[in-house]
Amino acid sequence: MTTTVTKRLQRFAGSASLAVIAISLGAPSAMAQNAWDAEGFDLDALIAAAQAEPAITVYDSTGKIVEIAEAFSAAYGVEATGVKVSTGAQIDQVMREGQSGNVVGDVVVVQDVPPGMAQLVPMGLFESWVPPDLAEFIPEGMQDPVIIVSSPNVWTYNTETYESCPVANIWELTEPEWNRKIAMQDPLGKPTYTDWFNQMETHFDDAVAAAYESYYGAPLETDEASATKAWVKALAANSPLLTDSDSTAGDAVGARGQDEPFMGMMATAKFRDNAPDGLALGLCDGLEPFSGWMYPGIGMIATGTDSPNASRLFIRYLLTEEGIAPQSVDGKISSNSQVPAHSDEPSGVGEHMEEMMPYNTATAIEDFDTRQDWQDFWRLNYDR
Repeated sequence: MTTTVTKRLQRFAGSASLAVIAISLGAPSAMAQNAWDAEGFDLDALIAAAQAEPAITVYDSTGKIVEIAEAFSAAYGVEATGVKVSTGAQIDQVMREGQSGNVVGDVVVVQDVPPGMAQLVPMGLFESWVPPDLAEFIPEGMQDPVIIVSSPNVWTYNTETYESCPVANIWELTEPEWNRKIAMQDPLGKPTYTDWFNQMETHFDDAVAAAYESYYGAPLETDEASATKAWVKALAANSPLLTDSDSTAGDAVGARGQDEPFMGMMATAKFRDNAPDGLALGLCDGLEPFSGWMYPGIGMIATGTDSPNASRLFIRYLLTEEGIAPQSVDGKISSNSQVPAHSDEPSGVGEHMEEMMPYNTATAIEDFDTRQDWQDFWRLNYDR
């Protein structure tokens, strides 16, 4: 593993235990003679080795993992069972399995990335693997750990009421016109939202400040520590409708027959409900500085699995167009640049990827460490 993981290991382990964990994470001496070795990698050899191993179980937070596992089994003759495990339960479940030595989930697509990086890897329970034959198509920043798929979360408007997005800049959402007319999940209950805030402050604060100057015609002057904090504070003070799901936020924005509908933030999967007699959701393209943000799902393999080759073959399958198709139809984007956005995806986000704020896994642990700080900041500034 690279510097990101190594630094975290050093925070949790002494030098002796670090050596043990390094072996479990795939040091060359431990990886020799396995079909997944990068040197001389042969997909046919990996398939043959996987077929000789016990069945595997794969955890993901989407029910579509059941369908994906069935297709994998049919394609490779390797028995796999997909199990939906909620995002909130994933980390605790696989941690308990690993600590007890009773590994059930051989592969997990971790949807809550910061605690996955902060806990599962340093404890030596899980490792990441990049298929050598696909590595050139996966950006380096998405390889440690390997990002399987990213979920776009986008600013959304009601297409029945508006011909186009009614705002062009995220600072407009802090204006009185949108007071109590923004729908989004509650950051106190959805920590990926605080991760979004922290990623924005860490990597794109200058863009937030530039968006302010673009909208107001003058540089931002604030007592807050960053432009992002100033924006989050102003958004919280504008009394958005806080929901417990994207479904509720989507209904508030996209329900037909409204004269003054909400604006909202939600995952593109909600656009599946668009229909003449359903919702009327549209993606706010061209928004400064971003029309939305990406949140990754990382592929991890249990170090205690009895089926290491089958587990790696499954990771590789998820990184192919066939393997990820059931999720890409919802707008999720593969980290494999050779896999196109799904042509039938209703939000059209594939045509606006340059407008999405990317997620940088290099600072995922900082996202984890600051979650409580951001939640406190939101709580203090939210106006009910």
